[in-house]
Amino acid sequence: MAPSAPRTQSAPAALRPGGGTARTGAGPRTRRRAAGLIAAGLLLAACGTTTTSGPSAVKTAGSGTIQALTEYPVGKRPVAPALSGATINGGRLNLAALRGKVIVLNVWGSWCAPCRNEAPALKKASDETYDLGVRFVGIDTRDNDAAARAFERTYGITYPSFRDPDGELLLRFNGRIPLSAVPSTVFIDPDGRIAARIIGQTTYRTLRDLAKDIATENTMKNDGGAAQ
Repeated sequence: MAPSAPRTQSAPAALRPGGGTARTGAGPRTRRRAAGLIAAGLLLAACGTTTTSGPSAVKTAGSGTIQALTEYPVGKRPVAPALSGATINGGRLNLAALRGKVIVLNVWGSWCAPCRNEAPALKKASDETYDLGVRFVGIDTRDNDAAARAFERTYGITYPSFRDPDGELLLRFNGRIPLSAVPSTVFIDPDGRIAARIIGQTTYRTLRDLAKDIATENTMKNDGGAAQ
């Protein structure tokens, strides 16, 4: 049987030092293939009024409480782009060093109200999933380092964030998945493939549950391989 197409749903929006979205039953689920290119101009879209093109179009409420989740089944997951560069704290980071971990990649900016709203959820989920092999990483876009560092201090964020003042890192997702909104969250499986994407503000429960699902999926795969 051929693997199923990516599953998309809309639903109400939900670390340890070292450095989503639950599949709730609420609401209809539709299946579609994620496609499209990132338009550089969309990276400047107003936070809290997010639009993607085509059948996946969604507009978030001003409070950022609406989100769109797309999950990619095993066998149809796009390869995540290589990301490396400077962090907002002056360090360097290469996602390749986290291969074998589940990576939760959150796109944010200190100027973004929904990003501020979801920050406590990101911290809590990152703390609680660390021991499962989940690593949170940020992409701070269209921002300045001083404001970004103040944001992290305010919300107790300790995982690293790439600095992406020109949106160049986001453009690397071009042709893989639509990623044109702030905030957005991308889940990368241990094999370096994109397992899910959230457009808009998310919550602790959705982040935790989806990260755990992907981590458990990897554990089951490894256990099965050992048994053969």
